[in-house]
Amino acid sequence: QLVESGGGLVQPGGSLRLSCAASGNYFAINAMGWYRQAPGKQREQVASITDGEGTVYADSVKGRFTISRDNAKDTVSLQMNSLKPEDTAVYYCNAHVETYSLTFEEYWGQGTQVTVSS
Repeated sequence: QLVESGGGLVQPGGSLRLSCAASGNYFAINAMGWYRQAPGKQREQVASITDGEGTVYADSVKGRFTISRDNAKDTVSLQMNSLKPEDTAVYYCNAHVETYSLTFEEYWGQGTQVTVSS
């Protein structure tokens, strides 16, 4: 399972840091990432990071958000700077894991609300 923390209310231009910890019976975690879903919109990928720490970002957050992971602790974080009202959404942690049965599963967190407003 994935447990997220760090959401909240912040003023435009402010910063927040989201964290996500994975737990369960798996062999390895491959890619981890963050998605978000704003009211009335589809869920979109914000950022992802591979186990080799290669990163991908949505164009809308490049230069403002930074994703990182700690492979020893099975955690992933999203540092969000220069936040804008359009960043308001529920943010979900995502992980692709490899099981001991040599199958692949996708985990989702429960979501954490980020609201950017003055």
